[in-house]
Formats: sequence, C-alpha cells, structure tokens
Amino acid sequence: MDTAPRARPAPLTRPDGSPVRVLVVDDEPDLTEVLAGVLRYEGWQVRTAGDVAAALAEAGSFEPDAVVLDIVLPDGNGLTALRDLRAVRPDVCVLFLTARDAVEDRTAGITAGGDDYVIKPFSLEEVLARLRVVRAGRAGGWRRGGCRRAGPPRRTTPR
Repeated sequence: MDTAPRARPAPLTRPDGSPVRVLVVDDEPDLTEVLAGVLRYEGWQVRTAGDVAAALAEAGSFEPDAVVLDIVLPDGNGLTALRDLRAVRPDVCVLFLTARDAVEDRTAGITAGGDDYVIKPFSLEEVLARLRVVRAGRAGGWRRGGCRRAGPPRRTTPR
C-alpha cells in the first residue's frame, strides 16, 4: 500500500492566469462556508449566495466559471435558477449539490443542463475532484464553454 502523501493538484486558472471563480449557492450557511473555505484553500476565488436572487446578482457581477448549486432554495428551484444563470453566463459550469437523491431528480438536473450532480451528504474531496473535471473539460465527453458535459442524447436506430 502506498503511504506517500499525495501532492495537491495545481490550481485551475482562467486563460489570463487569474484563479477560477466559483459561486456556491446553498441555503445552509455552515455548509456553504465550509465548501467555500476548501475552495479558497485550493486557490479558487469564491463567492456565496443563500438564494436564487442573490445567486443571480452575484453571477452578473462576479462572472463565475463554475457554480455549485442546491436544488431546494428558499426563493426558488435550482433547476429554474440554472436556466436564469445560463441567461447571464451561458458557458458557466454547474454542479448540483443537493439532498434530492432520487433517480428522477438526478436525471432532471442533468437534463436541465447541469454538468454534474452530487448528493448530500458528500465528500469534500469528491466535490473538488468533480469541479476540477467539469471545469477543466477533461475525461473526454462533449465540451461546451470549457465544461465537460455528459453529452447530447444519442439516437439509436434499429438494425
């Protein structure tokens, strides 16, 4: 078993060399601050919002590269918020982070245009890894504005 400490991945940067910007949108302040703190430690610029209205305001002024978005928010639904966020920032990468764990919820999140979906409770390491992959556009897949996405649906034809 390898017991050597793992090197921390190099922080992601924007094309101009500045840190990647992440907006964390969740109505649980403790969770939001822990996640924001970890992202800052990783070298990313972070802003937070506790509801849809604040998220849209932040998205317009902060211009995030990625958004971590809860689905259940006090003033709206994260799926609807995604549509409004993309109207402001069409190429923003969106990772849903939510307690809604039914297959129908996960399917709805990805179908609505989310780039990834993580269920609470979650591992901070997993969220960081997924954000890195989504933002960096690695691991193959269809690319849209720097995001790695699951890709468009494939049509199958009968043989």
